[in-house]
This record gives sequence, structure tokens and C-alpha cells, in this order.
Amino acid sequence: MNLQVPFQAPGAPLAHYVSDKPFDVGAVAKLTPAQERIYFASQWRLMWWKFKRHRMAVVSSVFLALIYATLPVSEFLAPYESNTRHTDFIRAPPQAVHLFDEGRFVGPFVYGLDYKLNMQNLRREYTVDRDRVQKLRFLCHGDPYDFWGLIPSDRHLVCPPADGPMFLWGSDRLGRDLLSRIIYGARISLTVGLIGISISFLLGITIGGLAGYYGGWFDLLSQRLIEIIHSIPHIPIFLALAAIMPASWSPILVYFGITLILGMMDWTGLARAVRAKLFSLREEDYVLAAQLMGARTPRILLRHLIPGFISHLIASATITIPAMILGETALSFLGLGLRPPIVSWGVMLNEAQNMNVVSLYPWLLLPVAPVILVILAFNFMGDGLRDAADPYSS
Repeated sequence: MNLQVPFQAPGAPLAHYVSDKPFDVGAVAKLTPAQERIYFASQWRLMWWKFKRHRMAVVSSVFLALIYATLPVSEFLAPYESNTRHTDFIRAPPQAVHLFDEGRFVGPFVYGLDYKLNMQNLRREYTVDRDRVQKLRFLCHGDPYDFWGLIPSDRHLVCPPADGPMFLWGSDRLGRDLLSRIIYGARISLTVGLIGISISFLLGITIGGLAGYYGGWFDLLSQRLIEIIHSIPHIPIFLALAAIMPASWSPILVYFGITLILGMMDWTGLARAVRAKLFSLREEDYVLAAQLMGARTPRILLRHLIPGFISHLIASATITIPAMILGETALSFLGLGLRPPIVSWGVMLNEAQNMNVVSLYPWLLLPVAPVILVILAFNFMGDGLRDAADPYSS
């Protein structure tokens, strides 16, 4: 294409060839509605669109949301109070819920239980009495409790029949309802991960961010501290910490003590990952521009640098939370963590250490089921969130 330039006299000002008409985006490129929807979408909207494509992550997120939504109302959802004992129904087997009896619709009910003591092995043998139809009650009055320790109430979503007990998941060695204790234990086991990850992220992002951004003597000291913590075996540390915890401490203090220990022991890996990433990002031009504009270090870290590797932080969080849940469960199972009367899934599994008991009463292992489901849900959700954090990837 030949461009015709008019003759310019020597010393004359150059002609102006830039059009002063308003810029028309449509004249440059015609975008389809689908393209406009993507190009003008915000970062969070792009992440949401990508996340919805991961079906297992969406299902896992809904499952976790429902599980965590039950924590504030555990007392209302549980049929019994966590420590209610039924001495006549020790290690009772799970009862099935029925709707029909001999072909007629009755509604949700359970059959009555009878037992006799086998004098040869001193084992209680339970039998189902199909002549005793015991209807379940809903939105009814049951065991009294203090809602959040403040409001006295006795209202429950589901109550046992008026003329007998209800053990949908069986009972333990003290005759306590296993389902009610699992619902109460979720409040402890699931919040350990959230509080622990808050402590771990606060330490890891702060120390690792400052070490990677400034370097120098702070980086040297922080790395030596991390190496010292890594060199200490965890099991002896947990043994020592469990031994020095006063027996007079309340269950709440023991709970926060275990949470603090898990958070303090797990921040080192995140700190090293944040430090390594910031070593490369701190040399970018946008960091220099922020410094020249007078931005302070916390703003540069939180506003400009950390969002650059948010996908890694999401992946770390979704791995660390289930790891802390497993940590609390393992410590309580070994007798090094939480102790009765506090209720957690690990404390409940502590009663299932004897294989002879498990072989006779396998329902005592039911607290393993929510642990496995929650861990899998966190892993699937983390996989979806990690992919969604990079919305332009395939």
C-alpha cells in the first residue's frame, strides 16, 4: 500500500494526520456477545465460571457448606445431648428407620429393642421386637441444653419415640448415642482446621513475605528458624506438650492449646513457598512502580504480590485444613490431644482402639466416615479452586 504524503515547504509545520473523531471500538474489532462477556468480566467472575465447570469441586463445596452450616445448631440437630447415657442399652446396634409396618404406612418409626445377657461371654445380645412400633417425633422437646452456652432450651429436630430409645448409628460403651456425639464432635474437629490454618497462614505469609521481599539478615534468621523447627521430631514434641498441659485446664483451654500447637508446627512449608515466589516477583516493574508511588510494604505485599500466586495459597489452604483435622483426630486417637468430656471425632475413635471390641461392635468405627468424606471434599474443592484461580488456562 502506497501512502501519499503531500509536499511540505521547508520550515513549515508538519501536517496533522491523526483523526480527531471519537474512537470506535466496534470499528476496530467486532466482538460477539460471548466474547464481550468474557473480555469485560471481572477476575472473580472468571474464577466462578471456571470453578462451576469442575463438578466434583462444586458438589464438594456444597457438602462442606452444609456440614459447616450444622455447627452452630448442633444441639438442635442431635437427638440427644452428647453425654446422655442409657445404661440399659450399652453398645446397642444401629436401628433402621421404617415407613411401613405389615403393608400399612405408619410414618418414620423404629422397632423396639430387647436384650439379654449371654452368661458365657458376658455380651449383651439385642433382638428386634417387631410388635413394638415406636414412631419418631419431630420438632419436639427432648434433652435440655444451653444453646451456645447462653440460651436454655430443649427443642430438637428429631426426638426418640416416647416409649423407647432411638440409636440410628448405635450406642457406645456408656450407652451414649453415637449419632448425637458425631454431630457434637464435628464442631470441634472441623473448627480445629479453620483456626489452625488462620494461625499458620498468618505466620507463613508474614514471615515468608518479609523474608522474600527484604532478604538480608531477616531472611537468614527466618530460614535458620524454619530449619530448627523442621529438625524437631513432631511426635516427641506432641508427647511433651501433652504432658505439660495441666490436668486442671478446662476442655476449652485444651482445645485452643491443641489448635495453637497445630498452627505453630505447620507454617514453615508455607513460609518457604511464599519466600521463593516473592524472590522472583519483587523484581517486576509493577512492584517498582508501586514503590515509586509511595506504597508501603504491607500494601505492596497484600495488594500486588500475594494475588500473583493466590492459586498456590488456595492449594496450600485446602491441603492444610484436612491435614490439621487429621492431626487432631490422630492425636486424640493416641490420647495426646483432646480428652473427655470434650467431644471430637478423634476422642470417639479413641474408644475403638481395641480390635476385639471393633470386631464385636463395628459401628464404633462410624466416626471414621465423616473424617474420610470431609478430607475428600476438601481435596476436590481445592483442586477446583486451584484451577479456577487461573481462569485463562484450558
